[in-house]
Amino acid sequence: MTNLINRVLVAVIGLPVVLGALWAGGWWLFALVAVAGFIAVHEFVTMARPLAPLAPAAYLGTMLALLGAELGGVVWMTGGFLTSLGAAFLLNTLAKTRPPATAAIGATVLCAAWVGFGLGCLILLRDLHQKPQLISFTVVLVVFAADTFAYFAGRLFGRHKLAPTLSPGKTLEGFAVGSLAGIFVAFVALYPDRDTYLLIWEAVVLGVAVVLVAVAGDLFESMLKRDMQVKDTGHLLGGHGGVLDRIDALLFAAPAALYLVLAFGYV
Repeated sequence: MTNLINRVLVAVIGLPVVLGALWAGGWWLFALVAVAGFIAVHEFVTMARPLAPLAPAAYLGTMLALLGAELGGVVWMTGGFLTSLGAAFLLNTLAKTRPPATAAIGATVLCAAWVGFGLGCLILLRDLHQKPQLISFTVVLVVFAADTFAYFAGRLFGRHKLAPTLSPGKTLEGFAVGSLAGIFVAFVALYPDRDTYLLIWEAVVLGVAVVLVAVAGDLFESMLKRDMQVKDTGHLLGGHGGVLDRIDALLFAAPAALYLVLAFGYV
């Protein structure tokens, strides 16, 4: 019960902060994602310590990717992220004790790509010219609704494991209920603007895509944690684990939503 109360408190406090930053946009949103990104990189580097990731390069690539997203869009974001590769190579070359380059540089670049691109795409989603607040709100609320309903449905009547080798706690029942909740949120949020923004079928497709990749993002992190033999990436958020545990789904959902909306022709 204590864990449940802790999860609820984190959600009640955290969700309005995220939505407020999305509403304000600009440097307010950048400040929030930069703090989240910094903590997430720290958690990843700590979790992946056996692979000896080069922390300064991971921080540099992630922060420059976020700064690039804020200042210059996807091209600058990509350029900022690529500094992680060069910096990791340089640091590994200069290190007195050199870990295996493939593991060290690979883990470093993975960290910058996962965190930097995921959060950077959230900035880009908020910077779209048409309905930026609406679409960014929708994506965050879809991820939140899908995760919340999946959690409670799984606890109440979950019986069949969704991915037992990766995340034994997730159930097919929770996945089904969470997916329906997320799709419903996307439909309701975007329905009033169906004649001026996303059509109904586009809103539904967006909802389906976001809930599917959100689950994939969650399982991706679970795979890494199982590989590194850790339960949570951190303890900052109590029952939610670390920041990376909380944003893992969004790190996949934001890029998917961004490119899907662009594919629909809305910029």
